[in-house]
Amino acid sequence: QVQLVESGGGLVQAGGSLRLSCAASESIWSFNDMGWYRQVPGKQRETVALITSRGSTNYADSAEGRFTISRDPAKNMVYLQMTSLKPEDTAVYYCYAQEWKAGPSDPPHPVDYWGQGTQVTVSS
Repeated sequence: QVQLVESGGGLVQAGGSLRLSCAASESIWSFNDMGWYRQVPGKQRETVALITSRGSTNYADSAEGRFTISRDPAKNMVYLQMTSLKPEDTAVYYCYAQEWKAGPSDPPHPVDYWGQGTQVTVSS
């Protein structure tokens, strides 16, 4: 079973920076997509940033220009560098990975994995 473990969350003042890290239990080359989502109580989990196995990135409008997703396949790590943080960035941030699997009787299908989440709190 794939495990994703996030770290790097914490309390920071508005305008500050944090770097989130996600350690995968297997080679990240296994995943076609990896990324970061966030969730606040009472709201749906939302995409923050995604990165494909080819290194293409995609950001939510709220993250564009402030956050940078990157990966280090040699360390099986994915990162989210967050700058110019705002109070509205406060949320639990989750690492995400997706791989495609197929078996003798199963057609190819996507399988999603999630980390346990790390809290980011931005004070005003």
